[in-house]
Amino acid sequence: MAKDRTQSEDISAPLRRLLLGVLILLLLGIFLIWRIDSPRVERFRAQITDTVVPNFDWAMAPVTGAINMLRNFQSYTRIVEQNRDLRRELQDMKAWKEAALQLEQENARLLDLNNVRLDPRLTYVTGVVLADSGSPFRQSVLLNIGARDGIIDGWAAMDGIGLVGRISGVGQSSSRVMLLTDSSSRIPARIQPSGQTALIVGDNSVAPHVDFLETPDLVRPGDRVVTSGDGGVFPGGLLIGQVAVDPSGRLRVRLAADYERLEFLRVLRHHGQERLDSPGSVIAPDTPDAFSETTDG
Repeated sequence: MAKDRTQSEDISAPLRRLLLGVLILLLLGIFLIWRIDSPRVERFRAQITDTVVPNFDWAMAPVTGAINMLRNFQSYTRIVEQNRDLRRELQDMKAWKEAALQLEQENARLLDLNNVRLDPRLTYVTGVVLADSGSPFRQSVLLNIGARDGIIDGWAAMDGIGLVGRISGVGQSSSRVMLLTDSSSRIPARIQPSGQTALIVGDNSVAPHVDFLETPDLVRPGDRVVTSGDGGVFPGGLLIGQVAVDPSGRLRVRLAADYERLEFLRVLRHHGQERLDSPGSVIAPDTPDAFSETTDG
């Protein structure tokens, strides 16, 4: 038994050495053939490549698929990260846009306040908007100023850019402002540059319509609309807005006041037009004696 095992080991050892030598010689031959720069060897290598490589497509398919899957996953990960960054940047841009719009509106208010030319006798009281009691039938706001601040019913209220409405109800420490959009609002106005007089009538919409125009053909969209001062309720020259045309062809006013951000309103102290109760020295009294004295002189 031990003798048979010894004989098998004696046979297998030389056989392994022989196979190892053959394998080394084969690899060395392949290496030498592959390194020789000869046209025949080149053609031989090309034939081997054309014969062997296409048959390994099925073996390389899983590897190629895995590599493509890994690349797609990496690309998807980059896309998700870029999308997250873009959303963050978009959110920041929206915040900056909102800040820019607020600064633009504030700048427009300040510029308009600097450029406005009102009667020097006019003064105003600034109030804070307490509440908005707008409804489908009534549109108004409440201010924290009232009779104790000298507020009188009928005075004009502005937001710094344009006319907002008029005082319609005064309490001791608060007052109500009827907006131009209210259905009860009627404001005498003048349209520039044509000089046409009209009535701005509220109808509970964001753009009151223009009524009682003498010559509508002279009015164009974009014309400025200001108060005319007729009736002595409002001072003349207060900006109301610009003329616009609705889809039905009716003339309306795009209000200059920012109704979405009514935070502070200034109420103009306006006591009406001064009346001439007695003729001045320029106007001669209507008497025969005065007329004769004038002619004699």
